[in-house]
Amino acid sequence: MLARALAATGTERSRVLEVAEAQARGDSRAVLSATPACARQPACVTATTTFVDELKRGGRVEILQYEPSVQLPLTRVTGTGRVAWRAGTSLPVVQCVRVRRDGPLSGAKVELLSISAPIGNDAACP
Repeated sequence: MLARALAATGTERSRVLEVAEAQARGDSRAVLSATPACARQPACVTATTTFVDELKRGGRVEILQYEPSVQLPLTRVTGTGRVAWRAGTSLPVVQCVRVRRDGPLSGAKVELLSISAPIGNDAACP
């Protein structure tokens, strides 16, 4: 059970990396595909499309820091993670990620709900 919970944290980070890569490509459709709860809300779609257009940059994307939404949930929990990433030699981008995670007792599923517009480098997520 512990291995399953730890694997979910790795899955969460991998999915956040995929979203960061999509943002660096300027691919708002891929970001919305990875965050289906956001894709169902017109205001979230508009906001996401707007900031993804501004985040397009070249180079390999790397996660500089990731704070997961929750450490080891036993059942379903919704939380907020914080990611700092950059593409190539660009300045870092810091964002908040809403995530729904099921613990090992409820399937260990990971679902990204939404990603915020960039926040300040030292800003905390709500």
